[in-house]
Amino acid sequence: MEKHMVAITYRTIGGQIEVFFFPGPTPEEVVKQYQQLIGTPILPPYWALGFQLCRYGYRNVSEIRDVVERMKSAGIPQDVQFSDIDYLNQYEDFSYNNDSFADLPQFAKDLHNNYSMHLTLIFDPAIEVDYAPMNRAINADAKFIQWPRADLVPTDTQNRYPLIKNTSIMLGKVWPVRNVAFPDFLDTEPKTNNWWINEFMLFHNQVEFDGAWIDMNEPSNFGTKFRNSTTSTEKDDNAPDLECPKVGNDSKWDLPPYETQASFFYGNDGHLEGKTLCMIGKWGRNKYYLYDSKSLYGWAESFATHKAIRNATGKRGISISRSTFPSSGKYAGHWLGDNTARWEDLRSSVIGAQEFNIFGIPYVGSDICGFGQNTTEELCLRWQQMGAFHSFSRNHNDKNMAPQDPTRWTTVAAAARKANLFRYRHLPYLYSLHFKASLFGGTVVRPLFFEFPADDFVHQISYQFLWGSSMLIIPVLESNKTTVDGYLPSTATWYSLYDAGYGQKAPNGNSTFSAPWDSLIPVFLRAGSILPRQTPAQTTVLARKNRFEIVIGLLNDVGNGHSIANGELYWDDGDSIPPADLSTHNFHSFIFSFDATSQNATFIITKTKTATNLPLPALENIEIFGYQWTPDFSTATLNGNSTDITTLSTYNSTSQILNITASGLINLNNGGSTWTFVLANNLPIQTTTHTNGGGSAEKTFTILLGFFILFFVI
Repeated sequence: MEKHMVAITYRTIGGQIEVFFFPGPTPEEVVKQYQQLIGTPILPPYWALGFQLCRYGYRNVSEIRDVVERMKSAGIPQDVQFSDIDYLNQYEDFSYNNDSFADLPQFAKDLHNNYSMHLTLIFDPAIEVDYAPMNRAINADAKFIQWPRADLVPTDTQNRYPLIKNTSIMLGKVWPVRNVAFPDFLDTEPKTNNWWINEFMLFHNQVEFDGAWIDMNEPSNFGTKFRNSTTSTEKDDNAPDLECPKVGNDSKWDLPPYETQASFFYGNDGHLEGKTLCMIGKWGRNKYYLYDSKSLYGWAESFATHKAIRNATGKRGISISRSTFPSSGKYAGHWLGDNTARWEDLRSSVIGAQEFNIFGIPYVGSDICGFGQNTTEELCLRWQQMGAFHSFSRNHNDKNMAPQDPTRWTTVAAAARKANLFRYRHLPYLYSLHFKASLFGGTVVRPLFFEFPADDFVHQISYQFLWGSSMLIIPVLESNKTTVDGYLPSTATWYSLYDAGYGQKAPNGNSTFSAPWDSLIPVFLRAGSILPRQTPAQTTVLARKNRFEIVIGLLNDVGNGHSIANGELYWDDGDSIPPADLSTHNFHSFIFSFDATSQNATFIITKTKTATNLPLPALENIEIFGYQWTPDFSTATLNGNSTDITTLSTYNSTSQILNITASGLINLNNGGSTWTFVLANNLPIQTTTHTNGGGSAEKTFTILLGFFILFFVI
């Protein structure tokens, strides 16, 4: 066996290094072991798995209403509408513009009551130092990042603001007209976080928002420079630049003995304080230098905002953070930052989502269609198709660019509608993946090598990914393409879940798959899997009322002529705040198993946990791929009692797709813990070889007997 040596070299100027070894042996188990250390990820509310829309540059509420109406008229499922900093009064947190956004409180109510939708608003950490929230902060003894000594305070700037005139608060410059301060979210006392929570509650009393988008929290600052510098980025005299010590002992924090890679990136004039605060700044009630702890700022704000959004709304809510750190996933999701409308950014977002799942932040996605630069019709279409398979699925762009909501192009609207309807139909499966990750750890979107580590070829694949272990997605990531090359691991059997050859076995190995603009991108179901799904609707609130469905991909000829599949479902109210121990939360969980032979098929549902006062829709549709026998619908029984499925159920002997449909087929609220559905078969039919994309379908399944892989994270 070939051995590979790995060497890592660290060059440090202080501190200590702690190394943790996670033995696996599988990659997925490595992530779970890592999350035993940092904590399992947050369970998002169900609505947060719906499609979301935003742009920087909405001029007023009327403009936002118009786009919501256009989306609805186009039949494109949407659950969340965002507003960027446009809604703020002079860009000040916990405010809204009483002119152009005067209707924001009513709009929030209308989203809830008339559209069954939700509202997420942006909140920056930079607090303007001359208005009511700062006054309440001072009165509450909340703390902010500060200078370590009074002699370092630039009193000429500080004296402009009566509220903080005699403090050591470090003043920066961000979006507000006047200077800003940065809350001390590492406050060793609860006062700062309690003030932050209270501000959220006060503002929610004005505008009933549901989610928080926390941006600029590296922390980001405009115009930072060294003292005595001859250059300035000041726009006006209302907010002087922050200046950091350049000479003497105090300069060592921003001018360490060795420059960092980030400093090199910005050239000879790049230093640690660039675009942020002075590294000499202190927080944690004057306990920590930013030099040692700056990377924790976004994490600390996520921790505080997680509590704030739940206290303000009384519901689960969600926070999306730009800056993250190990264990941020316990408190917030993440978007991949301000990208650009380029094909390479579309490709990198596929990788980014997989990486952040490995980092323990599975609720992640990119700015669909690109944030900067004007997107194109084709790029936006392909990004909408791919982005429908990221947990956080949001279209967002810059105000200086043309609007890019899906309704701008007829083709993009059609592609977004198709992709979102597929997503919404399979949300019970996606939600179950998130539920399991929150309960036990692990990933939601994962690389192929997580499931097939013994397949050397998948280690070369970056641009395909999986939902859990059972759904494989191959996005189109290049221009002028109506096909896409993809790889289906040979140690599994795959069924098409998209337009081309729906329900048919797909060829293993490398293939070229059809992917025209008006089709779903190639999506495949792994044989042996049962996925819960639900009839889709315009929003998740409406979809959750629809019937449950099941799709089964049979793993055929597994010993003694059996064909089998297994799956599971986790289901709660989707919105209530779960306890710290999620296992004690009020939720249903089910295990599905299917076993068929030439004589009969048996589908068993076992309830492993029962929620109280949480009724479930009936399971009314079971779709089965790879069914090799002709069923006798008249023989169907449920728990030993005859059940009529003859009216709507169908079987196609050519496609080998069995569709069992009946109103109220399985009532999951009947108080039982096991449902056994049995259907007899007639004589076996002659099977044929089907083709898809030019290759013949496999009729055999190779069982991977075992593997051992050493995979570690440092």
